Amino acid sequence: MSLYDDKYLSIANDILKNGYFDNNRTGIPTYKLPHQIMQFNLEKEFPILTTKFVAFKTAVKELLWIFKDQSNNVKDLQEQNVSIWDEWMMPDGTIGTSYGWVIKKFDQIDKLIDSLKNNPQDRRMMLNLWQIPYLDGGALYPCCFLTMWDVTDGKLNCMLVQRSGDWGLGVPFNTTQYAVLVHLLAQVTGLKPGLFTHVINNAHIYENQVEGLNLQLTRQSESYEAPKLWINPEIKDFYNFTPDDIKLEDYKHHPSIKMEVAV
Repeated sequence: MSLYDDKYLSIANDILKNGYFDNNRTGIPTYKLPHQIMQFNLEKEFPILTTKFVAFKTAVKELLWIFKDQSNNVKDLQEQNVSIWDEWMMPDGTIGTSYGWVIKKFDQIDKLIDSLKNNPQDRRMMLNLWQIPYLDGGALYPCCFLTMWDVTDGKLNCMLVQRSGDWGLGVPFNTTQYAVLVHLLAQVTGLKPGLFTHVINNAHIYENQVEGLNLQLTRQSESYEAPKLWINPEIKDFYNFTPDDIKLEDYKHHPSIKMEVAV
């Protein structure tokens, strides 16, 4: 059984059975539980769901758009057949001062890579998208807004803090994305991937996702073994990665489950 399927579906079941039901900004009520945590040893398993299909290549393209390209231009994604930001695109075709814009503004990737290489015991290594002066200039406040990094015994560890986690759609996407980011940064800094801890402050299931998650829960005992992540070993510069350099091997999965995005 995939460890991610087990942890993810156990929390999904807990949210459905014990979650607090109320309304929110989107107008679609949710069942929610605070402070949910999942942790994985990336040397042992790559975390991606097998009880439903997760669009891995789309997740990788968005990840590179944010952290490598440091772009806010939605058209850059559309040219790669990625439409996940279309609903939030502003009149100028961007998402404003969000995500990649903030990474570039403060040169956050270069500073992190420099610390990982030259001062790996630094306790201030972070990528922080929650830059208060620029929040209202963006199309959406960042959900995954903070990663904190640690190097222990040659292994790169990462804690991702997510303020708001759409359990049906967003969380599986985000876990997989940031696990990839750990692997990419480990490769270009000469480290091995270590622990990845995903902390979700508000873990919620929208009312219109309940049917889909109940279907997925029926597959819990039929999950597949986790796939292997392949990264082109020739790439040593973070800015040289392309989607073709990042692949899953032997990704076996159950069919997709259609769920609606709450805007």
